[in-house]
Amino acid sequence: MTAVETQMTYANSYTITHEETYMTQEEDWDRDLLLDPAWEKQQRKTFTAWCNSHLRKAGTQIENIEEDFRNGLKLMLLLEVISGERLPKPDKGKMRFHKIANVNKALDFICSKGVKLVSIGAEETSAKEGLLLWCQRKTAPYRNVNVQNFHISWKDGLALCALIHRHRPDLIDYSKLRKDDPVGNLNTAFEVAEKFLDIPKMLDAEDIVNTPKPDEKAIMTYVSCFYHAFAGAEQAETAANRICKVLAVNQENEKLMEEYEKLASELLEWIRRTIPWLENRVAEQTMRAMQQKLEDFRDYRRVHKPPRVQEKCQLEINFNTLQTKLRLSNRPAFMPSEGKMVSDIANAWKGLEQVEKGYEEWLLTEIRRLERLDHLAEKFKQKCAMHESWTGGKEELLSQKDYESASLMEIRALMRKHEAFESDLAAHQDRVEQIAAIAQELNELDYHDAATVNARCQGICDQWDNLGTLTQKRRDSLERVEKLWETIDQLYLEFAKRAAPFNNWMDGAMEDLQDMFIVHSIEEIQSLITAHDQFKATLPEADKERMATIGIHNEILKIAQTYGIKLSGINPYTNLSPQDIGTKWDTVKHLVPLRDQMLQEEVARQQANERLRRQFAAQANIIGPWIQTKMEEISHVSVDIAGSLEEQMNSLKQYEQNIINYKSNIDKLEGDHQLSQESLIFDNKHTNYTMEHVRVGWEQLLTTIARTINEVENQILTRDAKGISQEQLNEFRASFNHFDRKRNGMMDPDDFRACLISMGYDLGEVEFARIMTLVDPNNTGVVTFQAFIDFMTRETAETDTAEQVMASFKILASDKSYITVDELRRELPPDQAEYCISRMTRYVGPDAAPGALDYISFSSALYGESDL
Repeated sequence: MTAVETQMTYANSYTITHEETYMTQEEDWDRDLLLDPAWEKQQRKTFTAWCNSHLRKAGTQIENIEEDFRNGLKLMLLLEVISGERLPKPDKGKMRFHKIANVNKALDFICSKGVKLVSIGAEETSAKEGLLLWCQRKTAPYRNVNVQNFHISWKDGLALCALIHRHRPDLIDYSKLRKDDPVGNLNTAFEVAEKFLDIPKMLDAEDIVNTPKPDEKAIMTYVSCFYHAFAGAEQAETAANRICKVLAVNQENEKLMEEYEKLASELLEWIRRTIPWLENRVAEQTMRAMQQKLEDFRDYRRVHKPPRVQEKCQLEINFNTLQTKLRLSNRPAFMPSEGKMVSDIANAWKGLEQVEKGYEEWLLTEIRRLERLDHLAEKFKQKCAMHESWTGGKEELLSQKDYESASLMEIRALMRKHEAFESDLAAHQDRVEQIAAIAQELNELDYHDAATVNARCQGICDQWDNLGTLTQKRRDSLERVEKLWETIDQLYLEFAKRAAPFNNWMDGAMEDLQDMFIVHSIEEIQSLITAHDQFKATLPEADKERMATIGIHNEILKIAQTYGIKLSGINPYTNLSPQDIGTKWDTVKHLVPLRDQMLQEEVARQQANERLRRQFAAQANIIGPWIQTKMEEISHVSVDIAGSLEEQMNSLKQYEQNIINYKSNIDKLEGDHQLSQESLIFDNKHTNYTMEHVRVGWEQLLTTIARTINEVENQILTRDAKGISQEQLNEFRASFNHFDRKRNGMMDPDDFRACLISMGYDLGEVEFARIMTLVDPNNTGVVTFQAFIDFMTRETAETDTAEQVMASFKILASDKSYITVDELRRELPPDQAEYCISRMTRYVGPDAAPGALDYISFSSALYGESDL
């Protein structure tokens, strides 16, 4: 129960208990007063003082009511001071009819204001009750004060002192007043009122204390002066408070606008600087340099971009919060500077992510290309070296004319030797083609030293063509003398025919066993192992061929020994010897285990890579669905959470903290992703989630929870600013949830119409179309929960207006059309006074005084568009 209610309850109780006695006493008091000459004297004195309190504003006063008001002049002047209006021009004559005319003009003016000059009607009674209720409300908290009427309730002076202390506690120390000192209390009130409140002394303390029932009209007249004095102050204080509140809103909004502009500018500038870096797709020429680019990109994703993601999210939150505050304070929506709209930032961010999306893929492609280039370049050098070693001296041999002085046997031998060489030459054709193919691929892959490769390849090809030409010329020469030769040692020939292919086979085997390889999976290395195992399976047959070839040579030696043939030690058909075959065979057998070891090492590396793949996939397959689940939960959380908005906020904050605490899992996955990239792992069949998927999902999750929290914050702002109760918000939420049939935080227009009808709206097509333009200004086809809340609060709450602010300034300006600097500094806090002074334009009306400021245009501008 309030203090006023307590006081009224006490008064009612007192009245009921003593009603009969009190009414009898009232009748006796009234009868005595009418018969008491002192009463009439008190009435005359009070009214005289009251009149003088107004007339002194016009520089005059009265001494005797009957005499000074007789000619009507001062009465008309009194009415002009009280009303602030001009009465008809008075008659200046001194005749009785002149005086009567002036009094009639005064009475006519009083009647024109609706004041009745006879009896006490309902209006007067109502005014009395209103004044009494005001006194009761103001004095209710004070001890020993119980205002029930306008006579005995004021005898001890405490009620008057309480009225003064309530409004000006600096003038009276109420705690020092005593109920047993009524005269002292009354005189204190009279003196303070006259000195500090400009209320003249109309009563005598002794008259009030010594009278059983003080004059009611006299006290009412005196107390009404306090009402007007304090009501004006209260009105000015209320006006100043309203202005301060409006200015504070504008100052806060302007600060938020400036912060938005600054943050938007910084973010857009960062995007502007970053996009060219991501668009630069000029490849480096070395693996090391490209891997450094990849590391720089990782730093960008891990270190540089996450804070910007948070800034972008915070920017959207600040924008939404600002728009909510502007809407709640009846201000127009904030329009950022050109190019800094939320949509502009979103488009810039989209452009950033588009160029970013292809950058990492380009880096990895380039790294693979350089890896392939390094591999091909090394392979090219190896094959070129082997080929150049084989061709060494061949051109000189083919250019010899040894057949001109050779014997028949030697010619036949040269012919067979040449046939063996041609066979060998054909076998090397494949290697030349391989060298050319590798050179072409290096060119296609933009190998940085392509000129050297091309020159070397061209030299080999030219040499090869020359060898072919020389071979054909030598064959032509040998064929011309072939018919001159008759015999040939078939065993040498057979050895040569067997040895040459076997030798070539061993050359190929050694080349294959030393061949470099590049693989990226267990399956690829297993394929190489299978091929190697198949090669090893051919070794027994090859060994038989080796033994058979060596057996032919042994047969030659046996025949030579049997028939006593002296051999020169040189096979006329080949330069290959059994020792050559044995040496190469030993080399092949030595290379086989080395190849085994190399393949097993690669198996181990690929197994390690597979473990990395599985390790990454195990986490990604948990984190990916977790993020997706959280996204789905958050999409419902804003409409599913029960309880007050503060409880919802606490729940969402805990939810946000749980998400933030999950960040360590993302960091660990980033670490595994980096290990995979460092091991040149580019695919993973064990998961459908890439690191990019997880990064994007994580950023969206953080942004979504932040936006959801911001929505609740805006609802709190809306509730507090518009005076919407929690029960109303709960009712709005329940209605929205009922018609949110898809449970996605949105209603389609038909469901929204049904929702409004359920809440008592009588909707026609035109009215519903108007409402839809409010809740769906962008014509998206859906109504969000925030838009619904905004609409309902607009429907149920009041807002400040420019007209109200103008009216408040007018009060501070004492009803003038302008306000002065001194008035602003006197009525408003310093910072807000200076805020107005710096923004108000000069008043140019006909009644303008020096330094006058235009508060009307300023008030309109407070609710107009910002300059930001």
